[in-house]
Amino acid sequence: MIATIIKTSIVAAALALTACSGTASNTKNVSANVQPKAASTPAPVYGYEVVKTYPHDPTCFTQGLIVRDGVFYESCGQENESTIRKVEITTGKVLKKTNVAPEYFAEGLAEIGGKLFQLTWRDRTAFVYNMDLKLEREFKYAGEGWGLTDNGKELIQSDGTHVIRFVDPETFKTIRTIVVNREDGKPQLRLNELEFVKGEIWANIWHSEDPEVLGRSNYIARIDPETGKMLGWIDLDGISPDDQRRDSENTLNGIAYDAASDRIFVTGKRWKKLFEIKLSGPKQQ
Repeated sequence: MIATIIKTSIVAAALALTACSGTASNTKNVSANVQPKAASTPAPVYGYEVVKTYPHDPTCFTQGLIVRDGVFYESCGQENESTIRKVEITTGKVLKKTNVAPEYFAEGLAEIGGKLFQLTWRDRTAFVYNMDLKLEREFKYAGEGWGLTDNGKELIQSDGTHVIRFVDPETFKTIRTIVVNREDGKPQLRLNELEFVKGEIWANIWHSEDPEVLGRSNYIARIDPETGKMLGWIDLDGISPDDQRRDSENTLNGIAYDAASDRIFVTGKRWKKLFEIKLSGPKQQ
């Protein structure tokens, strides 16, 4: 969620965004522009059913969420508030927490090989922890850090544009990139918190309700990790109306897939609730 210009052969112009945290000091700028391709068949849109609702700490500005060994690991953002934490699923109780230095704004979170990787927004710094949340080392990287997931071998990183990077977890160097366009060929900007689900990349879209971004509230994109093709959408509109009324920045942000039990969890920034869901549909278009 962040303010640099990703330069590729297809990136040309800058798009200024509003602040992720709702304050001027946290304004995020995103740039990307590509020549639209011919429109294709609309990708399917899936609905949802809530399987179960769990409590969620409303002080956590959720930026990354994963499930490992029956517990959540969560990255909470904002300067002077950022943490990485281990959380009990059923109660929302914080079992362990490590504070991030106050100058950093923590972002996406992923795990490979028993190591937790946490991005930061504008500081171009990634932290690596063991599973006991002890900091072991740091990486530097180019650009901003928004979302993070993995495919078991590579870290997969978003930066607020329509470009997704595949990153070496040992060196934090970019191995390759994919470009994500909508069915109409326009770039899908603001790709945010990521999760790797059954061979797909699922991406929250920051303020997807913005007409200039998507014009649909609380949408998740389903993306082909090889080509960047849009495979489908998940419409989570209305999933937690009480949370969304409290603050304009309390938007959907947090997808966790528990492969061991085939469960999907979602939450948002400072939401009081976390939801286990299953998909329905696809809907008729």
